[in-house]
Amino acid sequence: MALNIGIVGLPNVGKSTLFNALTRAQNAKAENFPFCTIEPNTAVVPVPDPRLAVLADMVHPQNVIHATVEFVDIAGLVKGASKGEGLGNKFLANIRDANAILEVVRCFENGDIVHVEGSIDPARDVAIIENELLLADLEVLEARLARLGKLAKVDPKVRPEHELVEALRAHLESGAPVRTFDRHDDDLLAETLREGRFLTDKKVIYVANVDEDGLASGNAHEAALRALAEKAGCDCVRICAAVEQDMAGLSDEERAEFLASYGISESGLDVIVKTGYHTLGLASFLTAGPKEVRAWTFRRGWKAPKCAGVIHSDFERGFIRAKVVRYEDFVAHGGELKCRELGLVREEGKEYEMQDGDMVEFLFNV
Repeated sequence: MALNIGIVGLPNVGKSTLFNALTRAQNAKAENFPFCTIEPNTAVVPVPDPRLAVLADMVHPQNVIHATVEFVDIAGLVKGASKGEGLGNKFLANIRDANAILEVVRCFENGDIVHVEGSIDPARDVAIIENELLLADLEVLEARLARLGKLAKVDPKVRPEHELVEALRAHLESGAPVRTFDRHDDDLLAETLREGRFLTDKKVIYVANVDEDGLASGNAHEAALRALAEKAGCDCVRICAAVEQDMAGLSDEERAEFLASYGISESGLDVIVKTGYHTLGLASFLTAGPKEVRAWTFRRGWKAPKCAGVIHSDFERGFIRAKVVRYEDFVAHGGELKCRELGLVREEGKEYEMQDGDMVEFLFNV
């Protein structure tokens, strides 16, 4: 399964610079003026997973295939975007299918880089962005209500849906996002949320973009954003987009030395992807053989047949059982043969919940 993260933020906060850094390529323009990015940028990048390199050294496959994350970067939003101000609202449709939203917030002072609101204030910037997302969701609801209102007058069966959408609209008009709407066990609600693809129903990860001085220990602006994220129950990541972009093209060894010079050990890409996995409840199971070593993304709580379907639908449809060994055991004992001798290879059935780091061979028949 693919992980899709939409990147949003005000103009000139380092959003496109971060996009360049995440993709390790100069695929998005980054200039010192608003609305530089006027077309959505999409890039698929590998999920860093050191386990794959270890397995590759052991089994010498033809290919090593990482799980991937798709990042979608849209034009900067400004206050009034939902009313036609700026360019960003035009592209919000491009992130309606995203699994999560990355809100990039400027957390550094620099008189040479214009801020569209004239000052640095993370709480205000977050409020502007989230209000525009909320207003975009209201537009979707208003259009749906107009249609349902006419139908409800002639078809009583439509009235429950009409009442639900009206309640959801009232919730948004109070300033609350869709994700805080009362989640009762209701098929109608589930269908309404699925069809609406509401922006404010998505998980949010805040990114505090600091300068080089704030990279190791943060600053007051980042602390304010982190407090806001904690109150909202969201994750928050500190990065310096400019530093990340400077690392584009460096070897792994050079990047490690570069990061160490700033007193940190992980790149922004690593931290953001790990946070995205945590936020969305994702994990990876592994396969290893002469053709390929590969990481496959699944949602925690999924059982073996559904995980088999990540590889191919036939695997899920004809699932018989799964042969499973823990990655740590596989590495510690030099491979599957010794693990089998020690009784560490298990045969699991349809009710087995896959775990992160499980090395799996699926048996199926169609």
